[in-house]
Amino acid sequence: MEKPIFAAMLSIAGTSLSDNEKMWMEKSNPLGISLFGRNIQNKTQLQKLCREIKETIGRDDVLIAVDQEGGRVRRLREPEFFPCAAQIDLGKIDDTYGADTALKTAKNHALLIAHDLKACGINWNYAPCLDICYPETTDALKSRCFSSDEKKAARLGKTMVDTYIQNGICPCIKHLPGHGHAACDPHLGLPIIKQSLKELEKDFYPFQVNNHSPAGMTAHIMLEAVDAKTPATQSKKVIDTVIRKIIGFDGFLISDAIDMHALKGRVEDKAAKALQAGCDAFCYCSANEDELSVLTKQKYFLSDNSLIRLAKIRDILHHKSKVDIKTAQSEYFDVYKQIEAYDDKYDATEILHLMQKHKQESE
Repeated sequence: MEKPIFAAMLSIAGTSLSDNEKMWMEKSNPLGISLFGRNIQNKTQLQKLCREIKETIGRDDVLIAVDQEGGRVRRLREPEFFPCAAQIDLGKIDDTYGADTALKTAKNHALLIAHDLKACGINWNYAPCLDICYPETTDALKSRCFSSDEKKAARLGKTMVDTYIQNGICPCIKHLPGHGHAACDPHLGLPIIKQSLKELEKDFYPFQVNNHSPAGMTAHIMLEAVDAKTPATQSKKVIDTVIRKIIGFDGFLISDAIDMHALKGRVEDKAAKALQAGCDAFCYCSANEDELSVLTKQKYFLSDNSLIRLAKIRDILHHKSKVDIKTAQSEYFDVYKQIEAYDDKYDATEILHLMQKHKQESE
C-alpha cells in the first residue's frame, strides 16, 4: 500500500537539507517543496539540492516549485540563468510590435524559463499571474500583471500556460479568483474586495480562458460579494461558487502561503481551514522548524479528487522539450533588450521571511 501524500508544499531553510529536514520529509511524505532565494546559490548547488529532495522523499512525482515569473520575482538569477522580463513589460510589447510578436515573446519567455527549471530538476512554476492591473493595485503585484486589458492578460497567459505544459513544467495560475483590486499587500494584511460579482467579471475572465491549467493558486482576499467573513483561501463559498463554478477551474488548487499575514491564527489551523474549504493542498514558505514540526504531525492527506488532479500533473512532467533554445533566446532578446535587474529588497515573500526571522530572534 502506497504511503498517503501529505497535502502540502513545504519549505526548507538553506541550500542543502539538514538532518531534521530529512527526517520530516521522510516521515510526512509531502506533495513537494517550494524553493526561494535563500535556497539557491548557483546552478550546480541547485541541481544537487533538487536531487537530494527527491531522493529523501522517495517519490518520482515529488513537486519542486519556484516563483519564476520574471522581472523582480525570479528566484533563478543571471548570469547562470536566463534573465526574464516582468509580465507588465511583456504586456506592453503588442503596443509597439503587434499582437503576434507579443505572443511569440510570451512563448519564448516560458521556453527559456522551462529550460532553466528542467535543467535543475524543478518541475512546477508558480506562474503566470493572471491578475488585472488597476490604479489601486498594490505595488507588490502591479508589475507582475500583464495588463489592465483582460483579453490581453488571458491571451498572453494562455500562451505561457500551454508552453509550460508542452515542455514538461506544471504552470500554476495565480491568484484565483483575481487579486487586482487588492490595494494592500496580503503578505502584510488582508485586502478587502468590495466590487460586485458583475464588476468582477473582468477579473475572472483571464482565469476562465485558462481554466484548463493543471494547477492554480488562491488569493488571500476578502471577497465581500460572496463571503464577507472569511478570506477566499479559507472560504468554501468562494472556492465552490467562484473558482470552481463561475471560473470553471477544475485543476489542482493550492493555497497561497498560509504564513502570510492576511491569514490569522495558528499555522495548523490556517492549513486545516484551507483544506476544508476546498484547496487540494496548502503552501507553507517560512521553513520555521517549530511550525514545520507542528504541521507535519497533522493528518492532512490528499483526497481522492486531489489525487486525480495530481495524476494530470504527473503526465505533464513527462513531456520532453524539443526546443531550439538558441533561436528562442535570440528572438526573445531582439524584442526585449532591457531586462530589469533583480531587486532583493522588493521581494515581498523574502521580506516576510526576514520579518519573521527577526521576530523569532527578539523573542
